[in-house]
Formats: sequence, C-alpha cells, structure tokens
Amino acid sequence: MAKPSIMQDKLPIQDPENAPVTGPEIIRSYVQRLPHSPGVYRMMGARGDVLYVGKARSLKNRVSSYTKLTGHTVRIGRMIQATASMEFITTETETEALLLEANLIKRLKPYYNVLLRDDKSFPYILITGGHNFPQLDKHRGARNRAGEYFGPFANAGAVNHTLNTMQKAFLLRSCSDAVFENRTRPCLMHQIKRCSAPCVGLIDAPAYAGLVAQARDFLAGGGADVRTSLTSAMEQAAQVQDYERAASFRDRIRAMSAVQAHQGINPHGLLEADVFAAWQEGGQTCIQVFFFRAGQNWGNRAYFPRADKSLGTEEILGPFIVQFYDNKPAPRLILLSHAVEGMQLIEDALSLRSDRRVEVTVPKRGEKFEMVQHALKNAHEALDRRLAESASQGKLLDGVAALFGLEAPPQRIEVYDNSHIQGSNAVGAMIVAGPQGFEKGQYRKFNIKNTELAPGDDYGMLREVLERRFQRLLRESPREENAHWPDLLLIDGGAGQLSSAVEILAKLDITHVPLVAISKGPDRNAGRELFHVPGQPVRSLEPHDPVLYFLQRLRDEAHRFAIGAHRDRRARAATTSPLDEMPGIGPRRKRALLNHFGSARAVSQAGLTDLEAVAGISTAMARQIYAHFHDG
Repeated sequence: MAKPSIMQDKLPIQDPENAPVTGPEIIRSYVQRLPHSPGVYRMMGARGDVLYVGKARSLKNRVSSYTKLTGHTVRIGRMIQATASMEFITTETETEALLLEANLIKRLKPYYNVLLRDDKSFPYILITGGHNFPQLDKHRGARNRAGEYFGPFANAGAVNHTLNTMQKAFLLRSCSDAVFENRTRPCLMHQIKRCSAPCVGLIDAPAYAGLVAQARDFLAGGGADVRTSLTSAMEQAAQVQDYERAASFRDRIRAMSAVQAHQGINPHGLLEADVFAAWQEGGQTCIQVFFFRAGQNWGNRAYFPRADKSLGTEEILGPFIVQFYDNKPAPRLILLSHAVEGMQLIEDALSLRSDRRVEVTVPKRGEKFEMVQHALKNAHEALDRRLAESASQGKLLDGVAALFGLEAPPQRIEVYDNSHIQGSNAVGAMIVAGPQGFEKGQYRKFNIKNTELAPGDDYGMLREVLERRFQRLLRESPREENAHWPDLLLIDGGAGQLSSAVEILAKLDITHVPLVAISKGPDRNAGRELFHVPGQPVRSLEPHDPVLYFLQRLRDEAHRFAIGAHRDRRARAATTSPLDEMPGIGPRRKRALLNHFGSARAVSQAGLTDLEAVAGISTAMARQIYAHFHDG
C-alpha cells in the first residue's frame, strides 16, 4: 500500500474581533488548491476538535459539495457551519482512503461520524507454536504469540465453554510453559481426564502431535473426519477387548458432540462468515453481528453505534463494517441485512487488508438469507431491550396521559389482540403494563369458545374476550376496590375493533375505562400509527416520539403473546392423535415418536424397522404400534 501524502493546509482565519470565521467561506478557501485524487479530509471546529472525517474519490469535488448553501440535511448543515479549518491526506486509491478513514474515525471519534462505540477485542482460541507440546489457550488482544488462532468468538463465555469441552475431547494441556517445565507429577486436569499429561511423559511427542492435529482439524471445520477417526479407533479397541481405551475414545467423541451441540445454529453452507443485521427504531440503531467459523456458530454480539438520528439504516451499517474490521481479520464471506453504499469498495478494501478475497453480499434466499433474518430478529429484540431499559417509564406514562387526556398517568394498561389461522385455533390475548414495565404475571389468554363465529371474525373474537374479561372483573369485586381495573384499554386494530369494544363496555355498563385503538397508518408503515378514541378525531404522533414507540411496544408485545398462545394451542392440537388412545404410549414415548417422525401421520406410515430405531421404543412396542396402524 502506498504511503498517504499529508497536506497540512490549515487556514487560521479570524475576523477583527478575534472570533473564528466558520462555514462555507472557510471550506471554499481550500477548494482551489485541492487535487482531484482520492484521499481523506478532516473538518475541524473552532477549538481544533475534529467534527467529521470523510473519504473521497476526488477531494476537490467532494469538498466543493460542502460550499453549496442548499441541498444539505440538517446534520450536514450544522457541520458545515461549525467548520473552522480542514486537513487533508491524499492516497493512491479510494480503497486506501476508505481504510484510512475508518482508522481515523476510531482514533479521533468525530462528533458527526457514525462511531463504533464498543471497541473491545474479541477472544480467540490459540494453539501455541514453538513447543513440542503446544498449549490450548484463550487469547485476547494483539495476536503476537506464536501459534494458530481460531475465532473470533463473540464473548469469553463462548470461548470458555468450547475450551472446557475441547480439553475433554483432545486432552491438550492448558498450563503455561513455566508450569509445564516444573511439573513432577500429573495435575488435577489429568485426574479429571482433561489432559494427557505430557509434562510427566505419560504421552510422547508424536502421539501428542496427533492430538494437536485432531484439534486443529476440528477447529478448522473437519469435525466429521475427526469423529470418524475416533469412532474407528474406539471400535478397534473394543474388538481387542481393550475396553478402558475404547471408553476413553467414547468420552472424547461425546465431548466433541457437546462442543458442536452448544454452538447454536450451525448452518451447513457457512464455513467462514460474519453476519451483520441492523435494526433501527426509536431514533437508535442496533447492529447484531454473528460469527460463523468452521461451520459452527461461535456466538453473537449486539452493537449500538453512535449516529445522528437522521441517518438511515444503510447509512449507518456501511461505515460500521469498515470500522469493525479495522483491528481484526475479515472472514471470506460477509452477509448483510441491507445493501449499503459502496459495497464493492468495502469488499475491495477488506480484500486488500486481508490479502485474500473477501465477499460482501446481501442474500435474497436460501440458508444464508435465513441466517440474516435470524440475526435481524436478534437485533430487533436487543434494541427493544435497550430502549425499554433506557426510557423513563414514568415520563412515558405521563406522555400517554397527556396524549389521551387521562386524569392521571395510567398505573395499569391492558392491551388486547387475537391470533388465528383462518379462524382455526383462535386465541385472544391480554398483556398488562404499568410503572414497572410489563407485568407478565398478569398476562391472560382466552381460547375462543363461540362456535357460531364466522372463521376469521376478529370483531366477534374481540367482543368475546372483552365480555369474558370484564364480566369476571365485575363478579370478583367492586370497581372502587379492585386494583386490577385498567386505567387504559388499548386495542390492536382500527375503527371496527374500537366499535366492538365500545359495544361490549356499553352492554356491561362500564363507562369509566378509557379506550383507545391503535392501527397501522398508510401503507401499514410502522411509525405512522393512527389512534382511534371514541368521539374524537383520529390522531397520530411524530415518528420519533418516545410515547409512540412506547405504545408500539405495548401493541407488539400483545401481538407476540397472542401469536405465542395461538402456536401453543395449535401445537397441542397437532399432537392430539391416535397415539393418545394407544395403550402403553405415555407422554415420553409419544414425544419420542413425534420428535423422530415429525407427525402422527408419519408415525402411522412408518415401517417396523423405523419404529424400532426410535429411542425408548422396544421391539415389542414397535410391533404393537405397527399393528395398531396396519390392522394387526
């Protein structure tokens, strides 16, 4: 990479009263002396603080754009007005400029840039080099120790768990070289079968090298080959009746299985990849990063980059990725949830830094798309948790009271929704929120019992749920003494749902409970919700209003709970089958059969040999099941 050329071109321009001149005039004074070459520019404030670091294919053209008086966002306009001086660095290519920009942003932390705030290093697994008996160790920080590094892992917990189980599987030492050289007898790790004790000569160098090779292959993605090799060795030991040795191989195979089983989602087609998914809501952005190495999920981490609220998801995700890999190697494949500006440039920059091909793409289908969607869901949930923790519940409730004209902030908000598939397994749901957040102990679900309802009659379902809820409330205690009476009733729906709720409350002579329905706005866009209040015009809130986000969360929580209740009911209905009527088939055997075959119908079509292969099903029981479905 060519060495960047630094242009120290500050202009300390001041007016007669010694107040620094800022704005487009200052920027315009640099333009005529700038080259058309790629480079990085820094915009400085009056106190010398760095406001913004940017890169450009042509420094002259890019900086010239800041001299225009119109066409800028509010954020860029403020930045231009605050600029008192500039500095420039020219580079050979735009790719080099992109890498340098990321480095300067992380070091200088400019106010107007997207900033990766969590810059902790990632842990790795290290197989040390330069020793006849390499050590298996956890490593964090600069990779200056000799050896082979495997990672990154999302957190120390993921590394520790993998190390513990790998010690059982491969029996490599974990002690330091100093401890290793001074041992005179096996340590506790050998006693608990986590080390082969090379320190005292219980294993020679060639045999230990074989263990190291197996561990290396496993971490590099060759787990299947290692497992096959160990299985073969176990069988050979068993054939010569060396059962103790066979048992040791068995334990190592089990440990390998434990490593793979606890990695979470292990996609078949992702040997080495990072997945970035960004979710934006409530003026904040969460970027969830998943790490896949050796075909295994090595954990994930959520980031909340600092960025201006006016920036979109794509505008934040692109700079974040370049900063993310400023101090760590990039994998061969990077999957994104959103297409970002300059994807090819980012790909070229990371390839240049890694000295190998790095692909950056947005998958549209298949397993990779599913991984991105999984990461996106996690980003959404992480941002929900963060916003819930950071928001002041009291202020939000004050805002709700002001919005809907309540006499006091509501202490109990009940939110209602229902879920079904074309009317089947219909379930109504009620969630409760108050000053302490969601009161999950107060959640209730209602199985829709009215058989006269037309399939998919949402209004009828809501009427049944509200009638059952408030009839019971009226029976149990007077309104004045019952703390479980809601201060606000929030219905997921529009004018139709509101009319149904008003009808039921009027039927029960309940007039003191405020009622609001929340519906999606035009084009069903989140952030443009409409609020329906009896006898009042439909209203809406500004997209970034905290009260709007609070009400959205209430609605979404009710929706989540309703869907979960519906799925539970549907799952129970799916497991109600002829298996329940068979003698000798209890819950455990039924679960084993359904887990193995997927459905009761598949069980009924299974052959005798397949039934015998199910864990917990004896030959006699398999014959009984087969006879039940095949007329004896």
